[in-house]
Amino acid sequence: MASDFVSVIKPTAKNSEGSEGANGKRPVPVLPVRDTVLFPHAVLPLTVGRESSIQLIQSLGEDKSILVVAQRDARQDAPQASDLYAIGTRATVHKVVKMPNQSLFVFTEGNERVLVGEFTQVQPFMTAEYELVAETEPVKTPEFEALERNVISQFQQIVSSSPTLSDDLQTIAINIEEPGRLVDFIAASLPFLTTTDKQELLETPDTTKRMERINQHLAKEIEVQQLRNKIQSEVQDSVQQSQRDYYLREQLKAIQKELGDVDESQKDIAELKEKIEAAGMPDEVKKDALKELARLSRMNAMAADYSLTRNYVEWLAVLPWAKSSAGEVDIKKAKEVLDDDHYGLKKVKDRILDYLAVRRLKPDMKGPILCFVGPPGVGKTSLGRSIAKSLGRKFSRISLGGMHDEAEIRGHRRTYIGALPGQIIQHLKRVEVNDPVFMLDEIDKLGRDFRGDPASALLETLDPEQNNTFRDNYLDQPFDLSKVLFICTANQLDTIPGPLLDRMEIIELTGYTEEEKVNIAERYLVPRQLKENGVDAAMIDFPTQSVALVARHYTREAGVRRLEQQIGTVVRKVARRIAEGATEKLTITPEVIHEFLGGIKVRVDTEIAERTKRPGVAVGLAWTPAGGDVLFIEANKMKGKGGFTITGQIGDVMKESMQAALTWVRSNAGRFGLEQDFTKDTDIHIHVPAGAIPKDGPSAGVTMATALVSLLTDTPVHPLTAMTGEITLSGNVLPVGGIKEKFLAAKRAGVRDVILPLECKTQVDEDLTTDQIGDVTIHYATRIEEVLAVALPTTLQEEAQDEAVREEVIHATA
Repeated sequence: MASDFVSVIKPTAKNSEGSEGANGKRPVPVLPVRDTVLFPHAVLPLTVGRESSIQLIQSLGEDKSILVVAQRDARQDAPQASDLYAIGTRATVHKVVKMPNQSLFVFTEGNERVLVGEFTQVQPFMTAEYELVAETEPVKTPEFEALERNVISQFQQIVSSSPTLSDDLQTIAINIEEPGRLVDFIAASLPFLTTTDKQELLETPDTTKRMERINQHLAKEIEVQQLRNKIQSEVQDSVQQSQRDYYLREQLKAIQKELGDVDESQKDIAELKEKIEAAGMPDEVKKDALKELARLSRMNAMAADYSLTRNYVEWLAVLPWAKSSAGEVDIKKAKEVLDDDHYGLKKVKDRILDYLAVRRLKPDMKGPILCFVGPPGVGKTSLGRSIAKSLGRKFSRISLGGMHDEAEIRGHRRTYIGALPGQIIQHLKRVEVNDPVFMLDEIDKLGRDFRGDPASALLETLDPEQNNTFRDNYLDQPFDLSKVLFICTANQLDTIPGPLLDRMEIIELTGYTEEEKVNIAERYLVPRQLKENGVDAAMIDFPTQSVALVARHYTREAGVRRLEQQIGTVVRKVARRIAEGATEKLTITPEVIHEFLGGIKVRVDTEIAERTKRPGVAVGLAWTPAGGDVLFIEANKMKGKGGFTITGQIGDVMKESMQAALTWVRSNAGRFGLEQDFTKDTDIHIHVPAGAIPKDGPSAGVTMATALVSLLTDTPVHPLTAMTGEITLSGNVLPVGGIKEKFLAAKRAGVRDVILPLECKTQVDEDLTTDQIGDVTIHYATRIEEVLAVALPTTLQEEAQDEAVREEVIHATA
């Protein structure tokens, strides 16, 4: 009924009730109240809103006595007799005020404790008989007096510290002499007591027990107030300190701004925070970066870890987490760029254009891992630069040659002094985009030692399924490398570990023919050397035949690097003439080349013609990391006891091929007009120049057999004829590898007839164009007899023709 109240104890010691109301036999109206307990001698304002209660107040006549009893459950709107406490207070209604909302505002004064008896009426409001509850007066002992004083003292302390209690309550409490009235007054004045606590005090007639009970409540409240004050003080101190720090910092900034003296460290922190916010890094990485930045802001600039932490945060902030360079892919433009920059290389260009086409259809595709394998000087590195140009991407080259520390790839941990990220992250920082073209140069020349194996570290980098979460040791954060186009270069695949090789798509770049070299020189090399040496193109004329002369007789390589060096030498000689005052245009004739470069360095075609004049010499073809090359097999015989000598720094496989060739010749001696035991009194010696170069492999088997037959039958091999293939004891010719390199080497050497195993025809059709084959005749063989039929003359007329060809070749270049 009443949600709040103000209790006032009247100063009179006795209540002025008649004797008739004191006996409790006459029924009195019962006013149920909720959340409120009325104590004797207290004045309590009540708000009456229930219909039954309003009728009760309106029914009062001259006798204004009622029983005020608290409800057990405050939520009940129509309480019954059983819903009320047994002990209540007989009260007198002094004043009734009608409120605008039809409720009544009633001032009641408690008289004495009563025990509610039998209810005589429940409608329209309850009435009940009652009996007075006699209070037990305390015995005045020192203990009780001390308890009373303690209660008053605690009450005064609570009133003083409470902002809601009036200080007049202290004065009233001191002036109350009766202990029972004092306890009731204090209980009615304390807002923190619950209805249950107050009802318990009302139901306790023993003043001493009531005093002890109220003492406990007061002591508990004082303790709660002390804790609350402590918490409030701590919170207020913290807030005041943070506000003080904030104001001081703001004032410091304002003063520094006025003086133009900005704190550099705070300026750096602000700049780094802006970079981190703008970097577009993943949420987890950003969280760690801001955490490190907050740690940095709290550090003294002179601290040992300050520069280390700052470098780490700066690395995180400047990496291109979300910045890309690739836009719309124009395949036609890319093809034009590739064709302008490089001559030939059709297979490589097709693969790049295929990748571009797929990327146009699926922009979020993972970048392939390409590996260009080929001899030096064929344009592997420059091709990677052209690919980046055609894609419209940034290009960066990482040289892996001689790298032997795993940390070069993955970086060092931050605990080391001078630690840095690995080459991958460093180059990403330089290019400032997350989708560049990375060229990993000379991947076949990686080393390894006690510091780790860089090739194993590359396994994660070059795996599209793993490199989207590449974790550098220094950063210790995942970085997405899946958008990077990795291009590796190598001269050979033998030294690349199998797992690493398996992750790459191998594209072979073979050597160039003489015609291709001349085209490359005229399109690219000569103009570049003129520009680099400051020679005006109008001052020099470099005819095609002169370029071909340099390519043929002054270089012996699969690529064009040495050719460019020789052209550069010629151009520098011209530059010197111009610097000395020459003004006329110089045409580079063969005579001028001889003057500038000296005599002919390489006699490729005459060398074969001259060395095959005598029997026992055959020309083989070999594959080397620098491209293909011709290989001379020389056999000789002498009187002896059947010895067989092998020289020329030969490997075990090649020695076995020589043994197999000799065994086949001995088993077929009758076919060539030889005695069955022709080796009985003859020693045979096979030598493979040059002796200083290690050689191995089975592909020279047919060449050795041809050299032996040529020696034993005293028949020189056809001039300008070369061959390759593995031989078996039964005379079969087996396929070998490196056909394109070997064929181009033969063509560079002036060979006109090449003998290949029949099973290599597929490689010829796939790898060699019609222009590359040119006027060279290719013969295919499955048996050694077919090889001998092509390589050796069978009539005197053929021998005469061979001699004429030799003389023609030798004298043509003399």
